[in-house]
Amino acid sequence: MDLPARSDHSDRTHLRTRPHGARASLHTLPRVNGDLPSGLTPEDFSAWAFDAPGPRGGTGLELAPFRGVRFDTARVGDLAAVTSPPYDVIDGGDVRHLLTGDGHSVVRLILPEAAGGDHAAAARTLDRWREQGVLAADDAPALYVYEVADAGGVLQRGLVGALGLRAERERVVLPHENVYPGPVRDRLALMTATHANLEPIFLTYEGGAATARIVDDAATGTPIVEFHGPDGRTHRMWRVADPALHARIAAELAPRQALIADGHHRYATYRALQGRQSGPSPYDYGLALLVDSTRYPPHLGAIHRVLPALPLETALAGARDLFTVTPQPGLDAALDALDAAEQPSYVLGRGRSVFLLTPRDVTALDRAMPAGLSTRLRRMNTAVLDRLLIRDAWHVSEDEHTVDVVHDDAAAALDRAAATGGTAVVLRPLGVAEVHAVAAAGERVPRKSTSFGPKPRSGLVLRLLDLEVPGG
Repeated sequence: MDLPARSDHSDRTHLRTRPHGARASLHTLPRVNGDLPSGLTPEDFSAWAFDAPGPRGGTGLELAPFRGVRFDTARVGDLAAVTSPPYDVIDGGDVRHLLTGDGHSVVRLILPEAAGGDHAAAARTLDRWREQGVLAADDAPALYVYEVADAGGVLQRGLVGALGLRAERERVVLPHENVYPGPVRDRLALMTATHANLEPIFLTYEGGAATARIVDDAATGTPIVEFHGPDGRTHRMWRVADPALHARIAAELAPRQALIADGHHRYATYRALQGRQSGPSPYDYGLALLVDSTRYPPHLGAIHRVLPALPLETALAGARDLFTVTPQPGLDAALDALDAAEQPSYVLGRGRSVFLLTPRDVTALDRAMPAGLSTRLRRMNTAVLDRLLIRDAWHVSEDEHTVDVVHDDAAAALDRAAATGGTAVVLRPLGVAEVHAVAAAGERVPRKSTSFGPKPRSGLVLRLLDLEVPGG
C-alpha cells in the first residue's frame, strides 16, 4: 500500500510492499498488546473505540491502494461457492451450505468457530491457503472497483481500498451506532491472529465527478472477478493500478465525510488495533468499500424486532397509554397504513393478527423521551421503541435473548413471533439523510436501527498486513 509521508514521527519506519511471491515473518509486524476496557456502558465503550487518540494518521478522508489478496479461480472454481455475506449476517443454514463446498469457503476464515476451529485455526488456514496458492497477492498496490448488479442494471458501484482511520472528533469517518465489547473482542482476536482485514466494511459519501469518471471508466474494461451469486446478483471487480489516478482520487476525497453504513464493530476493531501502535503502521488503515451515495443511493431496509417472551396481548395493553391501537385486516394493509401514518408508528403482530400503533400525542412522546436528545432523535421510531415501549411499557431488558431482529422481511418477523408465542414489531425504514444527520451531529441511532445494502461480499479481496511491512 502506498502510505503517505508523515512529519510527526521522526523515527518513522518506511513501509513498502514486498516482491511478488515472497513471504514476511509475522515477527516483523507491529506488536499488538493489551486488552479492551471493561465495565463501560455501550456509550462510553463506543466513545473509547471511535474517539480514542492513537498514532497520528493523515488528515481528511483517505482511501489508499493496497496489494489485494484474492482467490485463484483455477484452484477454487466458482467464486460464488467460496465467498459469503459479511460474518454478522450469515444465518446457520447459510453457514452449513457455505461449508459443504471444496473446503475453501471464506467462512472458514471469518467464522472459524462454525467450522469447529478458533482464531488460531483461521490463521493457520490462511497461511496454508497462501502457501498452496489458493490465495494469491496482486503484484502491485491498487484500488478495486466493486460492482453489484441484477437484471435491472447496476445497483451499486464503489471503491475498495485501505481506509485511513480517524478519531470521531475529526468528523471525517462518522459512526451512527454504538458498539459492544463482545463483538469487538471477537474481531480483535481474529485480526490479531491472522494479521489481516478479511472483509471490507461499507461506507457511503457524497462524491465528486473525477472519482466517478475513474470508477465508471474502470468498469468498461474486463473485470478481474465476475460471478453470479446465490443472492441472484452479479458481482464484478476491476483493478485501478495507475498512481496518477490514485492521486486524483485522493485529492477529491480529502475534504469529504463518509458515513459508516455497515461494519461499526470492525471499524472499532481497526481503531483498537491502531491505538496500540507506537507510530505509523499498517494498522492506521482498514479494509473498506466506499460508495458514492449521490450516484448509487444505498438501500436502507428496516430491522424489525421480535420479543419472544412478550405475549401480543400484553404488548398491546402496555402500549395503549401512548399509542392508539387499530386492528388491521392483514399485513399488506397494515404496511400501507404504517407508511401513511404519523411517525413514530408501528405494526405489532403475531402470525396473522396485526395491529397499527399510532401516537396519541407526539408532544407527549417528546416529553417522555430523555432530555438532551435532538428533536430528530426524540422522534426516531427505533429510539421511541427502545425507550418508551421495550423498556418502559413492556419492562424488557433488551439483549440478544430478549429481543431478536429480522432484516427487512415483515412476514418473517410475524412468523417468528407466532413460533415463539411472542410479539413482532414491524418498523418503517429510516431514511439515509436522517441517519447521516444524526451521525453528523455526533449522536447515535439505537442499536440495530439500520440495514444498509447491498453489503459487499466477503472473500472477493483480502488485505494482509504482512504485505505492508519492511521485508513484506
